[in-house]
Amino acid sequence: MDTNPQDPHSVKRAIHHDRVRKDHAQETAQDYVEAIAELTYENGVARVGALADYFGVSHVTVSKTISRLQRDGLVITRKWHPVELTEAGLKLARQSKKRHEIVLAFLRSLGIDEETAQHDAEGIEHHVSPKTLEVFSRLTRERGGRD
Repeated sequence: MDTNPQDPHSVKRAIHHDRVRKDHAQETAQDYVEAIAELTYENGVARVGALADYFGVSHVTVSKTISRLQRDGLVITRKWHPVELTEAGLKLARQSKKRHEIVLAFLRSLGIDEETAQHDAEGIEHHVSPKTLEVFSRLTRERGGRD
């Protein structure tokens, strides 16, 4: 971080923005491994083209993201082969799916319509702590829903 050490507000802003960038990268990783797991389950394989269609982005965007996921040990990819999750990638995909399901069930239990609940769950799932997820899960069960 290149900040002015004399200005504490500058340092705080830089730290905040650094955290936001890292959080965004983690959100992307979670979304991608979850999509790879889903496509693999549905189609037997997850290819770059299918991921591009899934996210509505270009092949180049998917390829760059897959490269980062491979660097981080979440996927294995070889030229002309489908994308595969590593054990770490599969674990993250399962955790991400579970987080999504808990948030979605909680929103449904509040009476949120399905379309809105699906949309909101996509954003919320990345920003709640494990403790908050536990409370969402408990409240959903208390309301007679399943998490």
